Amino acid sequence: MECENKPANAEFSVSCDRRKSARPPEPCAIVIFGASGDLTARKLIPAFFDLFKIDRLPDDFIIVGASRSPLNDDTFRARLTDKHQGEPGDDDKWQSFLERCFYVPLDYDKAADYVTLRQRLGALDKTYNTAGNLVFYLAIPPGIYPLVSRHLGEAGMSRESAGGGWVRIVVEKPFGRDLASARELNHTMHESFSEEQIFRIDHYLAKETVQNVLMLRFANTLFEPLWNRNYIEYVGILAAEKLGVEHRAGYYEDSGVIRDMFQNHMMQLLALTAMEAPSVFEAPRVHEEKVKVFRSIKPFTEARPAENLILGQYGAGKIDNAAAAAYRQEPGVDPGSNTPTFAMLRLFIDNWRWRGVPFYIASGKRLAEKKTKIVVQFKAIPHYMFRYLLGDEIPANRLILGIYPREEIKLSFQAKLPGTQLCMQTVKMDFQYQNRAHTLDAYSRSLLDCINGDHMLFWGQDGVEQTWKYLDPILSSCSQYGGEGRRLNFYEPRSWGPDESLAWMRRILNV
Repeated sequence: MECENKPANAEFSVSCDRRKSARPPEPCAIVIFGASGDLTARKLIPAFFDLFKIDRLPDDFIIVGASRSPLNDDTFRARLTDKHQGEPGDDDKWQSFLERCFYVPLDYDKAADYVTLRQRLGALDKTYNTAGNLVFYLAIPPGIYPLVSRHLGEAGMSRESAGGGWVRIVVEKPFGRDLASARELNHTMHESFSEEQIFRIDHYLAKETVQNVLMLRFANTLFEPLWNRNYIEYVGILAAEKLGVEHRAGYYEDSGVIRDMFQNHMMQLLALTAMEAPSVFEAPRVHEEKVKVFRSIKPFTEARPAENLILGQYGAGKIDNAAAAAYRQEPGVDPGSNTPTFAMLRLFIDNWRWRGVPFYIASGKRLAEKKTKIVVQFKAIPHYMFRYLLGDEIPANRLILGIYPREEIKLSFQAKLPGTQLCMQTVKMDFQYQNRAHTLDAYSRSLLDCINGDHMLFWGQDGVEQTWKYLDPILSSCSQYGGEGRRLNFYEPRSWGPDESLAWMRRILNV
């Protein structure tokens, strides 16, 4: 993790990764497939523009949009401007940024269009000195990934030549929909690209609190010796969303909450919380330790499903006194759908550090609020010396790593209230990221790391396949709901999920 700025009022020394801060990004051309889509307008272009404003993009760069829409350079720029939400004083910067944006219409299944793209990139490279370096960003449906990667290979744009520029390709989740499809996708992409060229993006990994998990654990004597089964009672990981499926019903009906959230975001948060310390802080070593966590998760069993997995689906109700449709009533959803929109999973990591410690992972749509956090609940003190004076047991220490809406770290502990009486209360040490220096947006940081060739915040092939190995039996269990006498647990919109999960949610995740 690198430091963007040093706070002017910093009380303590600031140590930065000098390798990154001393290395300017290399020139490159960034090609966005699906450039006329929502992801490009909502996330990618704003992220690139933020980098441009603070001079973090290379001096020599271009962005080339490619999609089926019949646009040209001017109409593409006009479309970007229509969706641009600028800040006062940004106009000149925005115009300078737009001058580096170009467009090539392209049918994804038409080989000749990739030749046209290659020729356009070659001409732009001579004008803007991008050194032949290429980043391909696939902001397209995952089903088209194999088609585009194969055509890029056939057009001679995937392999790096000796003495020539580098080539990288970025793919969004989901990385397959089960183990078999993930392996097939990896095999297809490897026909044109090497593993070192593939960047499987997970923007959760670039959030400040998520990046800080390893720093907190392994750079502080206060936590490192206590981070194990001897001192931790349980760990809870929550990613709650207020909205329903909205315009993503077609995608969500085929994926559900397990594929949409658990295989990627939730598994990464689990790995960072549970992994062992790598020998050095470098991407290959960090990835190795994450994969060890995935391999150590005890296989899911159907023997006692109610104790290990609770699935739910939001029903009809009211939000702010207005009627809210049930998931089954959303446009594009099967009226008899058994797709889960909520899941709470209890799992165990079967290794020396974590044996017997439950990890509770929960995610869902149309819950009470949008909130993402990691809760580490420490064990209670072994002997309560105050029991005759205070009566009740003292609450155990709890560490909360807030990821959204506030990026923060909170540690609760017990302290005596001022005064002559012996009264205790729970107080918190609280670190708020927004009170510190300006930080990059998660997409901006991920894109910058891709340009720099840093895999730290991206998935590796082995990690993707190991998570699917664990989740495949759970997906099989999901598919049995609605049959064999099994029913989904329905829940009210803007609640904390089904009644069957509320005790877990309240106690484990402190909601």
